[in-house]
Parts: sequence; C-alpha cells; structure tokens
Amino acid sequence: MNGTAGYERFHGPLDVSRAAVAVLDGDGRIVGWSPAAADLLGYAPSEILGRGFDALAADPGAPPPPPGARTVLRLRHRDGGPGRRTAVAVRPLTSADEARPGPAAPAAPAGRQPARLLAMADADAADHWDALQSMLHGLATQSPIGLAIYDTDLRVVWTNAALRKEMGPADYAGIGPDDMVADGAVVSPGMPATLEEVMARVLATGGPVTDLHYRGRPPSAPDRDHVWSCSYYRLEGPAGAPLGVCEETFDITDRYLAQQRLDLLVRAARRVGTTLDMGRTAHEFANVTTPEFADAVTVDVLEAVLRGERPRPDTDTDTGADAASVRLWPPEHPGAPAAAEPHGPGTLTVPLRTEGADLGRVTFAWQQRTGPFDPGELAVAGELAARLAVCVDNARRYAREHAAALLLQRSLLPRLLPQLSAVELAYRYLPADIGAGVGGDWFDVIPLSGARVGLVVGDVVGHGLSAAATMGRLRTSVRVLARMDLAPDELLTRLDDLVTQDTEERAAPRPAGEELPDAGGFGVTCLYAAYDPVSGTCTTARAGHPLPAVVHPDGTVTFPELPSGPPLGLGGLPFESAELTLPPGSLLALFTNGLVQGRGRDLDEQLGVLGTVLGRHDRPLDDLCDDVVEALLPGPAEDDAALLLVRTRVLGRRQVASWDLDDDPRAAGRARAAAAAQLRDWGLDELVFTTELVVSELVTNAVRYASGAPVRLRLIRDQTLICEVFDSGHTSPHLRHAAGDDEGGRGLFIVAQTTQQWGTRYTGAGKVIWAEQALPR
Repeated sequence: MNGTAGYERFHGPLDVSRAAVAVLDGDGRIVGWSPAAADLLGYAPSEILGRGFDALAADPGAPPPPPGARTVLRLRHRDGGPGRRTAVAVRPLTSADEARPGPAAPAAPAGRQPARLLAMADADAADHWDALQSMLHGLATQSPIGLAIYDTDLRVVWTNAALRKEMGPADYAGIGPDDMVADGAVVSPGMPATLEEVMARVLATGGPVTDLHYRGRPPSAPDRDHVWSCSYYRLEGPAGAPLGVCEETFDITDRYLAQQRLDLLVRAARRVGTTLDMGRTAHEFANVTTPEFADAVTVDVLEAVLRGERPRPDTDTDTGADAASVRLWPPEHPGAPAAAEPHGPGTLTVPLRTEGADLGRVTFAWQQRTGPFDPGELAVAGELAARLAVCVDNARRYAREHAAALLLQRSLLPRLLPQLSAVELAYRYLPADIGAGVGGDWFDVIPLSGARVGLVVGDVVGHGLSAAATMGRLRTSVRVLARMDLAPDELLTRLDDLVTQDTEERAAPRPAGEELPDAGGFGVTCLYAAYDPVSGTCTTARAGHPLPAVVHPDGTVTFPELPSGPPLGLGGLPFESAELTLPPGSLLALFTNGLVQGRGRDLDEQLGVLGTVLGRHDRPLDDLCDDVVEALLPGPAEDDAALLLVRTRVLGRRQVASWDLDDDPRAAGRARAAAAAQLRDWGLDELVFTTELVVSELVTNAVRYASGAPVRLRLIRDQTLICEVFDSGHTSPHLRHAAGDDEGGRGLFIVAQTTQQWGTRYTGAGKVIWAEQALPR
C-alpha cells in the first residue's frame, strides 16, 4: 500500500489535512482557496477569491454557515451543473491560526482578515466516513464482541466495554493474552498451546487466525470454565508497519458445551456396548465419559444382574468406588434414586434403570468442582446412564442365555470318553468367549461292532441356544446312525437328509405368533471316521470340515487330502469315503475350525503351529492337548473350538483268530471245533458251550445263503468276546418268533438270548453277522 492511501485510512474527508479548504473573512468573502477546493468545485483561485460565499451556494443569497457548524450544502460547480451535495465543516480562525497559515489555507490579501475556515468534501464520502466512525464507536461501547488491542510486545493497550464486562472490571493494560484468565488453554486442534504463540505468528506473518477456541476461567467466574471463539489480525500503520494485534472474542460456552455433549452422546452410542461383557462395557463407558464429562466414574451393578437374573424393584446400592470399576450392588440395601441427583460435593449419581427395573447406578465425580449442576449436565448424565442401562440389560439377558446355552451344551457333550482297546483318547473343548456366545461345535467317540470305534467332530454355524440345541440333535443322530454300522459316506448322506429336512420345516410358513428360532443348521460341517484296530485302517468321510492331522510313528505330520463333500444342509451332492492306513502308535487329530481360524489368524500359519506341537507325539495326550491349546488359543476364543486326539492301537495275534470255511454243510462242525479250541487256548472255557452254539447258528445261516462263496469266521478277544461270520450275501437276517410247527427260524432267537447284543454290518464284499458275549469275571 502507498503512503497516501494509508494516510487517508486515518483521516476523514473533512480533516483539514485532506479536505477542500476555503477561507472566509468577516464579511463572508472568500479570501483563501486550496488546490483541493479547485479540484472539488472546478474554480481556479483567480476566479473565486474576493467573491462572496453566495457565489458558491446553489441558492442565491444563502449566507455562509456559522462557525462550528457541520452541514451538507449544495454548492455550484464551475461546469454549470446543478448544485453538488457537499459536506461542509466550519471552523473559526484564531489569532494563532492567522500567525501560521498552512498550504491548505493561503494567507488572506492585505486588508482582509480571515474569520472562518470551511472544510469541504463530497457528501457521500463524508457520510461513509461517518458510518465507519459510528461503527468503530459501537464496537468500543456497544458491541457484544470483546475487543482488545495488543502492541508489538503483545501487551494490552486497549479493551472495549464488552471485554471488560465479560472479564470483570479491572485494569488490563500491560498484561499478556494468557494472563487475562486462569487455567487458560487453546482447545482447537493443530494450534499452538498458548495465545501468545498464536498472536506472535499473526504479528510475524500478517496472516489472520479465525475461530480459535480457548478455554479458561475469567475473573468474573473463577469457578466455572468458559470457552471463547477468538480471532486475530495484525494492525498496520499508514506505511504498512505493524502496530500490534487486534483480538476479537465471543463467549460460546453454551454452544460449545452443547456440541461437546452431543458429541459425547454420539461417542457413547458408538463405543459403549460393543460386546455383551459387563466388565468391558463399564470400562468402555468410563473411557468415553472421562475426562470429557467427569474426572472419575463408578459403575455399580446388582449381583443378580451379573448372574443374568432380573432384579427386584426394591433393591439399592451403597456408595463409593474407584473410577472405571465394576462393583457388585448388594441387594440388602433398599431404595434406589429415582432420577439424576447430586450425591455429595462434586459427585452426581444416576440410577441404571430399564423397563421399570433397577440394574444399578453410575456415579460421576469431579475433583475440584464446587458449583451446582446445570440442567444440561443433568440431562447428559441421564442420557449417558440410559445408554449404559440398555447395554447392561443386554449383557444381563445375554449372560442368562449364555449360561443356559452353556449348560445345555455341556449336557449334550460326552462327559467321559469310553475306555477302548483300539485307541487312547484325550480331548479339549473351549467354548467361545462370552462376547461371541456358545456355539455348536461337538465331538464324540462311539464304540462300534468288531472292536471298531467311530470318531466324529462337527460344527454348527451360529451361536446361542439354537446352535447348542441343533448340535445336540445332530450328535444324537450320528450316534444312532453309527450304531447301524453305516459306512462314513452313507452316514453323512443320511445326516444331510435330516439337516435339510429340518431346515425346510423351519422355513415353512407358520401361524401368527408361532415362531421358531433360527437353528443355525444351514451349513453344518462334520467329519466321521471309523477306525478298525484289527486291520489298522481308518475309513473317513467329511462334509465341508477341516482335514484331520495324522502324526506317524516317526513324528512326521501330514494333513491327508481326503475327499470333501459339501456342508450338511445344502443337499444334492454326494459324499465319498477314503481309507487311511495307520500303523500302531499313529496319532490322529480331529478339530473344528475355531482351533485354527479367526480374525487376524493366518490358516496356513496356524496349521504349521499345530503340526509343530503335534510332532512331540510321544508326550501324554492330555499334556499334548494343553500344548495345542496354549499355542493356538492363548487368549479368549472368538469361536468354539474342539480338539480330539486319538492314538491308535492294533490288536495282536493273541487277540484275533480267523478261519476260512468252504461252502460245505460240514463247515459248521469244523467251525465249532476251531472256536472251542481257541477259547480253551485263551482260557475262556466257560464260554465254549455258548460260543459253539452261536458259531453253529451263524455259520449254518451263512452257508445256506452264501450261494457257493467262501465263509469266514473270526473271533476277537477284546473287552468282550466277539464272534463274526463273513459271507457274500446282502440280505440281512431278521429276528422272529417261530411257531410250534415251524422247522426253522429259531437260530437268531437263540443267538439273541445267549449273547449281549448282535447285529449286521455291510462291507464291499457282502455282510458280517456278529454277536458279543461278556467275558467271565
């Protein structure tokens, strides 16, 4: 900016230093005429000096304005146009003025003594200047915006009335910007920590700062924080030199607090209750509300609520607790507060209530507060407590359902694994963390005919009571189907039909009000394996389930590629069995995906860790289970996880005896003799007679219906004495009562009466009729 423009910023149009000046003598004749007057009205000095004032006035004969007057007149312009609106200020001339004539007021001709000076300017420019002066006066005396001017040392040199009213009557001259309030702090992010730093930057760069938020306690209200919106800009002289900094402040405490409280409620809605764990919910609540709303928070919850029970309406709590802690609320204290109310110096207690029931209370505490709570604070405290009450009640309801689901789940899972000669067993079952809920993972070990054992592990999609109930139905179904000696692929096919039928029934329209919960059965995964300790083979089929791990006797770990069918419930696709040969001492690990999968867990990496741990297969199985869980699930589980470890055994030659028999009517006699001799060799003389009877009946039936194919007899001495007869037929015999005149039909009846149990299972080459007898004590 040039010097002239800067000069005009500080001098009005009627200031004699820049106005058009005319000097009148006592008779009203013009005796002085400045160049600015010539520019304004067009008259040269030679054309106007000595003439009366009426030569300028648009109204003929108009007298000059009296000394001290400020008015607007219409004065003639030399171009002859209509009178020009001209602002005129009249100043009397004193002897001192006459003694030092200036360039704007030339000396009067000899004999003519000047009497008054007329300062003239365009009326519009004068009105504009007057409006600016009025605005400045209003800012100084009437504006609600606080104003302060700081010099280049950033010390106060002037304040307006609004600032003095806001801060309190005091002499603020000479103090710094941060000394005007107590505990002042800049709260706008990204800005310097003090006002002096902010103003120093403005003074140095000339760049303004607007809407900076500053918090502190003014002398007029030393016990309560206020917040101001502050703006700063540099003041400059005529030549652009910095003169200081101007500060504009406006108290936005109510608006700021309202926005802060609204933001607080929004954060509480988003961040409180992210899980259904009461302890974590209380800590989330404390993290949101401190220190923005209070210095400390205590959440007291009824003990019954923690157990998932609905509290009685006549319970209350005691007082006092640490910040961000969850305490039990003893039910023996009657009477709960009905609304938000002060509980002591600086504390505020609000009940946690939902649906007419008191769940507990929350207490907000402040360390240095002494003033009363305003309605806004009470309203915010009530809203925060209402939000927390809903979260606590949700957690209470979930805790009740979780406990019921966990009880149901544990009642449906096997409590004790059977003691079998074929395998050594150990397992671990880890229910999901309370935030995820009880799931539908299960496992089972099922004794089968011929000393074989059925191994099953499965996973129902979903959590809660429905998933646990579905798991129980499937586990029962698997046990029933396994007892029918179905091949693994056929068992999964039958199970798939059951799941599909159950899903369709639940999806069918029902009368109004009759709703069935989602059973979570869609997409059930399952793996079923049947291990034969005589042959050392394991026949396996799976429905979308993770592959098992096999640890060989030399310690190598593999995940054999078994055919994978679709998850149960999809229907329409077949399942396929595969046979694994497991040498004695092999280790088979069956597990659900919760053991190796989860958020932030790489599946391949987890399987590698599992293989490393299982490589130490010579450890006791219980210890090995603990090692696996510690390595793969060191923290709370996101999903249920089941692990079943199976160390295989093979029955020795002293436990199994078999004979191939020709298709000959005399085969029954040879079979009886061979069986009797073997029993005596095993020291089972007490069972010779019964066994001869069973062998005779089973072999006779096999020879009769074998159609010329060989027949095989096998005896297995395990926890029972097992008698098996193999033939090529595919027709299963049925137990019936023979009439008095029937020639046959009594054989299987006799077998059923003399043995513990009997049955039929099919193989690829035919069938096996088997019967079991208890061993002598």
